[in-house]
Amino acid sequence: MKRFHIHIGVSNLADSIRFYNALFGADPVKVKSDYAKWMLEDPRINFAISTRTAKNGVEHLGIQVDDATELDALRKQFSQANISTHSDGETTCCYAKSEKYWVNDPSGIPWEAYHTMEDAQFFSGENTSEGSCSIPDQNTSTTCCDTKPTKTSCCG
Repeated sequence: MKRFHIHIGVSNLADSIRFYNALFGADPVKVKSDYAKWMLEDPRINFAISTRTAKNGVEHLGIQVDDATELDALRKQFSQANISTHSDGETTCCYAKSEKYWVNDPSGIPWEAYHTMEDAQFFSGENTSEGSCSIPDQNTSTTCCDTKPTKTSCCG
């Protein structure tokens, strides 16, 4: 089954958590010093916020799937429609280990299709002061956790 994903950049995590708790009527399932995530069933959405983004507002959209077979089916849909994809393969990003594919819609909005295998202790797999994970610019060959300042986050 698929779950819609939205990632929003925020400037104040605590204020944003209070706001979205009230909006959703639920607490986040994951809270870190720079990140929070709600896994809602009604509507079925993975809603994440973080302070690691290059801008405030909608960072990227996505579709989270339950298993690798569903992810492969999405990748094939993109391919059959001649939509260019960028694969991060298995990566650690946003406190989770996932396999990801990225596409950009005709307006340049980044979308990720991904399958999360497990939680991770660190934002990008290391206990460092790493920058934000990155959305590939126009499906280039960058990796998810490239810390170039022109990149933005990729959190699922």
